[in-house]
Amino acid sequence: MAKGKWAQGIKPRHFQWIIDGQLAICERPGGYGGNHRRVRRQEEIIWIRENDFAFVISLIPSNHNLHSYDELGLPWRHWPLAPSLDAETALAQIYPELQNLLNAGSKLLIHGEEVGDRLAGVMAGYLRWTGMVPETAKAIIVMESILGRQMGPEGRELVTAASRTAGSSNLTGG
Repeated sequence: MAKGKWAQGIKPRHFQWIIDGQLAICERPGGYGGNHRRVRRQEEIIWIRENDFAFVISLIPSNHNLHSYDELGLPWRHWPLAPSLDAETALAQIYPELQNLLNAGSKLLIHGEEVGDRLAGVMAGYLRWTGMVPETAKAIIVMESILGRQMGPEGRELVTAASRTAGSSNLTGG
């Protein structure tokens, strides 16, 4: 039975594939700050669920709106990435978990409050950490190309932290 358009939800704002068909990013469903809208959040979560994402992963430090994923039957993970955390330590925990989910065939959507330098840096760092893009500078260029804008200092530092992540056998190149 075909579903009506209303049942398909709406694509989250600033949705971008990082690894086509496997790993995507977006702004927090429903928006952030004063722009957050409950109805939009619900419609975006429905879209995520209806597009067969295995998990939505929140990097937001607080646990705001995680209950909304439960209410709409969407599995989620919360990997809070506060600015006060040591980036190398946090990324050393996040990247192996992310890799395990992807290796298991999970289709993932990761969000921060916005698609800004922080989220861009984490994703470019992941590309660097896995060796998909073996050089830090190239990982930054790839992410800038995906997002259509330059990455600022905070994002660049996260990519550099990923390249320094101790004990990672995945790192190759300079």
